Amino acid sequence: MTTVEAPAAGVATPPAGRVSGSDFAQLSRRVAEEGLLDRRPGYYMVRFGLVGLSLVGGCVAFFLLGDSWLQLALAAVLAVVFAQVGLIAHDLAHRQVFSHRRYSEVGGRIAANLVMGMSYGWWMNKHTRHHANPNHEERDPDVAPDILVWSQRQARNANGLAKFIGKRQGLLFFPLLTLEGLNLSVSSFRALRSPAMKRPYLEGTLLVAHFVAYFGAIFAVLPLGKALAFIAVHEGLLGIYMGCVFAPNHKGMLMVTPEMKLDFLRRQVLTSRNVRGGRFIDAVMGGLNYQIEHHLFPSMPTPALTRTAQITKEFCAEKGIPYYETGLLASYREVVGHLHRAGEPIRSVAG
Repeated sequence: MTTVEAPAAGVATPPAGRVSGSDFAQLSRRVAEEGLLDRRPGYYMVRFGLVGLSLVGGCVAFFLLGDSWLQLALAAVLAVVFAQVGLIAHDLAHRQVFSHRRYSEVGGRIAANLVMGMSYGWWMNKHTRHHANPNHEERDPDVAPDILVWSQRQARNANGLAKFIGKRQGLLFFPLLTLEGLNLSVSSFRALRSPAMKRPYLEGTLLVAHFVAYFGAIFAVLPLGKALAFIAVHEGLLGIYMGCVFAPNHKGMLMVTPEMKLDFLRRQVLTSRNVRGGRFIDAVMGGLNYQIEHHLFPSMPTPALTRTAQITKEFCAEKGIPYYETGLLASYREVVGHLHRAGEPIRSVAG
């Protein structure tokens, strides 16, 4: 089975031929016939247990180490654990774990607000809009030109911080990820005032509880210098980890403009990139390396994505739909290259 080359930046050409709305229904039947949409409670019990034990173990180790520079190594470990908690919150939000909304929301708020310090409600609203219109220049909040520009059309209209950073955004992308953890928390607090927030007092209380416990423990155990270093390492690596998990999924793939007409199947497949790498990458990325299948079947349990990817790849080949996958490092090169090309209009004006 072969794959096609990723679309070049700025290219926005839908596949030729008639777009059929029934294609996704055909694919769904093939997937459902193999039971791939069924819940996997055993898998999530093991996964939640391992992440939970890692979190508790990390907290115990923090207090046992006490006033030591070895805490910086532990900060790196806890960054990985927190990121895994974030991936659990993601799965809960998509109802991959529980079919009941209330259970999903309770679990999601515990994982996101209380453990990570990120608003579940804010992220859920933002992520739902992303899934509905991935890589859409005007409708996907993940490619809004707030700090980075994601297309040359956005670059030509950029101003403020996006215009300043856009000149060299390819080089700045990974350094900027060190601030992503901070950005998630700040955006969460800002969202508490939004009318779209359903439970602002509950979410706010959980966020405050997180940061009281987080900063309270750090400054109680470590002197000021080591405490600040611990926070910098932990938050910086958390941001890099989260960014490196989510960036390969869509960045550098087809950017959708208002003029384009795509059915659901093609909209999700053409704007998404899968990342190869086996079980290790599956664990590190929490299954989001199967981004095409995740977007087609958001509530599908993580362990079912591998088989679904095989079915989807075969189906896309039958329909002549480009299906793209690559290695992890190659995906980062494509993301950085796309960002560099997207910022070209800003550099041209500046030059």
